[in-house]
Amino acid sequence: MYMIFKFFFSFFLAFPILLVNAQQDDKIENLISQLTIEEKISMCHAQSKFSSAGVPRLGIPEIWMSDGPHGIRPEINWDDWGYANWTNDYVTAFPALTCLAATFNPDLSMKYGTSIGEEARYRKKDVLLGPGVNIYRTPLNGRNFEYMGEDPYLASVLVVPYIKGVQKNGVAACVKHYALNNQEHWRGHINVEVSDRALHEIYLPAFKAAVKEGSAWAIMGSYNKFRGQHCCHNDLLLNKILKKSWGFDGVVISDWGGVHNTNEAIFNGLDIEMGTPSDKNQSKRYPYQNNFLGKPFLDKIIGNEVKESILDDKVRRILRLMLRTSLKQNKPFGSINNKQHYETAYKIASEGIVLLKNTDNFLPIDKTKRITIAVIGENAEKSMSIGGGSSELKPDKEISPLLGIQKEFRNAVIKYAKGYSSDATVNSDKLRKEALSIVKDADVVLFIGGLNKNRHQDSEASDRDSYQLPYNQPELIKEISKNNKNIAVILVSGNAVETRWKTDVKSILQSWYLGSEAGNAIASILSGEVNPSGKLPFSFPMNLNDNGAHYFGKLSYPGDGVSQYYKEDILVGYRWHDTKKIVPSFSFGHGLSYTSFELLKSSSDKNEYLINETIRVNCTVKNTGKLEGKEVVQVYAGKVNSKINRAKKELKGFKKVFIKSNQSEKIKIEIPVNNLAFYNEKDSDWEIEKGEYIIYIGNASDNIWEEISITII
Repeated sequence: MYMIFKFFFSFFLAFPILLVNAQQDDKIENLISQLTIEEKISMCHAQSKFSSAGVPRLGIPEIWMSDGPHGIRPEINWDDWGYANWTNDYVTAFPALTCLAATFNPDLSMKYGTSIGEEARYRKKDVLLGPGVNIYRTPLNGRNFEYMGEDPYLASVLVVPYIKGVQKNGVAACVKHYALNNQEHWRGHINVEVSDRALHEIYLPAFKAAVKEGSAWAIMGSYNKFRGQHCCHNDLLLNKILKKSWGFDGVVISDWGGVHNTNEAIFNGLDIEMGTPSDKNQSKRYPYQNNFLGKPFLDKIIGNEVKESILDDKVRRILRLMLRTSLKQNKPFGSINNKQHYETAYKIASEGIVLLKNTDNFLPIDKTKRITIAVIGENAEKSMSIGGGSSELKPDKEISPLLGIQKEFRNAVIKYAKGYSSDATVNSDKLRKEALSIVKDADVVLFIGGLNKNRHQDSEASDRDSYQLPYNQPELIKEISKNNKNIAVILVSGNAVETRWKTDVKSILQSWYLGSEAGNAIASILSGEVNPSGKLPFSFPMNLNDNGAHYFGKLSYPGDGVSQYYKEDILVGYRWHDTKKIVPSFSFGHGLSYTSFELLKSSSDKNEYLINETIRVNCTVKNTGKLEGKEVVQVYAGKVNSKINRAKKELKGFKKVFIKSNQSEKIKIEIPVNNLAFYNEKDSDWEIEKGEYIIYIGNASDNIWEEISITII
């Protein structure tokens, strides 16, 4: 009786949604019946750099897209990549997604998505080209700063609220870059070869969560090939996995210029083709109708080579997207550059900054004292919202680290020297001498270095040339340390860097690209106004070859110019370090605080579990320090005596908690047993291996507080 009641109650709750969907489907079919073949074709390809066509005679609007995922990009010209130079397209610059990942805070992800969705709605955008969830495989990938780290579970948890926040504004989140776009070097043609197991366990979970849990309305195909087919028209990825297995009902949009073949574009799951180069000829506008899904597609339908039903499926998806966005009734107005958005940007930035090292509690700095602070580094004043490729922004404001420090430490004497420059024409020796001259008598030296958005740094379309800090920063840090030992290094980057110099400094902050509130957030951490609580979303290997992708040589990264082979397989990031016992410089999940935490007790709710049950891990954590703060309790799982090759442990749950000084918090983290499954390549399905597992509880992948043994029966 209970099950019958539950069924009818669930149906009753779902009935309004089913009714709306049925009405929507009827409307879509009615519109399709009124469209000519030519009009349908026009909806499947671009009409400008960032829009696809509508059908004016039927009141069907265009679809307007904008780059993200850290803010809404300035307006681009209709037919070229030049900026339109509008004066009303200034936006809030939100922190890079690596920073969001470092917060380990799903609530902040929702606020991020909601805020950026409001700005997109205000700018009359229908599709936000983001978020990015490609897995951090190598620290040389120039686009890592746009993604959510090396762990598929962390990325999966954080991408869902971001998508929901964006889409509740009537703006589609277009999750990218699907899939295996893990380097920028040769991105347009490199063919990726990876096992089915690594594909499903490492590289697809965040996309799957985006579709099945986040209900993303759009997916962007990636530039690279996978098993010989470009990912923008890849039958396995788009048809078999995305649309059939996951039930994706949205639109697949190509990356700009990512389409290469008409037949594959027609049959292999692509819906809207964007950015394909065309000759301008004599017309004032590019003939987008000549693109792969333009006239060649039309000719094949007219010639009965392709059924019109295939075109109708694409148009049906496009119309569904429109009814969710541009044709949505009662959609919000949106808002931009308001107090709430800046508060969100600041909150994410300050909660994402990671304290990597803090010898002798060197930080925080007492802002009430009249001390001398020497600030060194180009990154102290360099804008990081400009450059970097498609994520470039035009911020309404951007507080530099130097300005933030000057505002926060008003009682201090602040001296600044550039120290190094990314401009090769600048006299670097002169800059070095200026820096050394002001550090000798300083009470505190703040070296603000790292990477930038220049080519071959953290930037689209190119990978880094070196794992080391550029512009002779390591040498400068060492020279400064000979003159003054009281050094804190603030790394501004979206990537791990080589840190052999870490013994020369007392403290290190990983501060990411923090957007509009960058300087304010950094200064708040330095002064202790905010207690750092960020955790690394990827590992910092000691040496580049300590990274799994690089360990196997050039055929693994970057490939031979034709193909590359993911030889580390499922052992990405901390999985590699843990399993191979290769100690990183800083581990995944690592992040210090100005207070201290201790695990008082932990347990699982029982010792044995059936496959359909949920493991409940209970623990009590105490703040044993003098300051209130936040800690991220991380729960990993590993199989004992597995019949297959597995990582020693994998992240399966986490929870960020606020704890007052000398107080404790009880924490419960639930792990469905199904989440312990591995992908069985023989059966092409997920399998749960029975037997003993170890549940690891800690606050970093290399700092485990306690281990619990359980059994799956």
